[in-house]
Amino acid sequence: MSGDAQTGIAIETLWGIPLASALLPDAAPVNAELLRAFAMMRQCDPRPASATSASFYASADDLLSRCDIAEMQTLFAFIGARLGALVSSLNRQAWHDHGVSGARIAIAGSWFQVQNDGAFHDVHTHGNCSWSGVYYVDLDPVAQRLAHPVYGARNGMLRFYGPWFDQLAGAHIDAGNTYLMDAHRDIAPEPGLLVLFPSSLKHQAFPYAGTRDRVAISFNASVETDGRTAFTPYDFS
Repeated sequence: MSGDAQTGIAIETLWGIPLASALLPDAAPVNAELLRAFAMMRQCDPRPASATSASFYASADDLLSRCDIAEMQTLFAFIGARLGALVSSLNRQAWHDHGVSGARIAIAGSWFQVQNDGAFHDVHTHGNCSWSGVYYVDLDPVAQRLAHPVYGARNGMLRFYGPWFDQLAGAHIDAGNTYLMDAHRDIAPEPGLLVLFPSSLKHQAFPYAGTRDRVAISFNASVETDGRTAFTPYDFS
């Protein structure tokens, strides 16, 4: 809590939401091999045609076990390192208080998605995990993506919604709570971009259309230390 000399009151800002991103170094050759592997996996999908479409496809969530190629291992080593650094930084004090010296990132599920012709993901969250992420493998170049005659700047955009977003519908709005009006954050997708976010954070992928498919890998993760996944007791003490 910090004091304000001009107002004479103490001001405390609570419950910040972490959102992280990173670019995979030398991503182009990795992405090229991933695209080839995904095309083969899609062709071999035993599900009936009614379960997929030309504009949208999502694989099963066991991608890591079914796509055992060097490029996939490279990507998830990068993901594990970045997510590990993120959670270590965020939890440094709590882990110190509980005697935790390190943690293991456990990928609970991973899958790839292919979208085009206006395909999108509506607002949702991810369950049974603490962290989630998306890695972009391919889509149209930025200038071409933004030039879409209908979707424009929002073509394929990733949007996150702040925890107070639900309170805006029907809530009183005046100059006193203007600071709450910035209730979302848009992230522009690009090949090689990794985005990490709390699994409980609402998000959506806007409709996408382009000459190239938007191909992305999504994943869920939990964090374990010494066989434990939680340190806060579930009681009212």
